[in-house]
Amino acid sequence: MTLDEILVEINKSENIVVMAHELPDGDAIGSALAMCLVIRNMGKNAIVLMKEIPEIFSFLPGTEYIKTEPELKQYDLAISVDCPNKERLDKEYIEVYEDSKVKVQFDHHNKNSMFGDYNVVNHVSPATAQILVSSFEYLKIEITKDIAICLLTGIITDTGGFKNSNVTVESFEFASWCLEKGINLPKIYKQSLLTMSRTKFEAEKIAMDRLEFFADGKITFTYLTKADKESIGIKAGEHGGIVEIGKNIEGVEVSIFLYEKELGYKASLRSNEYVNVSDVASVFGGGGHIKAAGATLKMSFEEAKKAIISEVMKNLK
Repeated sequence: MTLDEILVEINKSENIVVMAHELPDGDAIGSALAMCLVIRNMGKNAIVLMKEIPEIFSFLPGTEYIKTEPELKQYDLAISVDCPNKERLDKEYIEVYEDSKVKVQFDHHNKNSMFGDYNVVNHVSPATAQILVSSFEYLKIEITKDIAICLLTGIITDTGGFKNSNVTVESFEFASWCLEKGINLPKIYKQSLLTMSRTKFEAEKIAMDRLEFFADGKITFTYLTKADKESIGIKAGEHGGIVEIGKNIEGVEVSIFLYEKELGYKASLRSNEYVNVSDVASVFGGGGHIKAAGATLKMSFEEAKKAIISEVMKNLK
């Protein structure tokens, strides 16, 4: 069993690094911190490598173990969470992962390149955090209150607060278990999904003002530029969730949000019923889930807008 083998590798290792996809969301951060806390509770030296995390997740236990630079030239073990392929890791950390003696990954994306020596991938799991819940339970690893808070945050954020169609019975069972343990679920829900900074509010307001409809209202499109980021001071992760604005409008099947990067635009896609946005994203070298995906379009704004809308239109009924 792969999980038993991974536990053997953890026990053999002293220095372990945990990482996730670039621009980490709640599932990536929660899963990485939960894994790090588990390993540290086993008496190992473990850190999480991440450039920066959104301020809304600063409440999570274990953030003191997040480092922006590796502390060693080589790690005994590298664990990737919530990342479908090596290329989605922060580009500065890919080499750290590759140079580690043993490589492990836990993920739930539907197109995973199986890039670890050990791969725990469940395409139907709503969150990587939920895979970790079942993995820790199988291995009889204690899920402490701090670890549970991190895992619950991952599940809450990737299920949209238990409202997305990917939510499962196991999601609610773990939430119920957390409540029994005295964990404040409403507080986590509010902090990770509802609370926003003033700059995030301003960013959402700009995006709403620019919202356009296409295909008889089946597609919404909006965007933010680097100039917007500079003018209102958008911080890491504060553009997250903007794509949901269009998705929640009646009659919309696909919501598109473009966010200008150094080279081109990052596209976030969400669908409601039948469009597989992962397939749309894969056309541009991206991927994700059936109803939530993304890609980077290295082209001008007008080219990116035309290309992504055109590709979505091909998938409409």
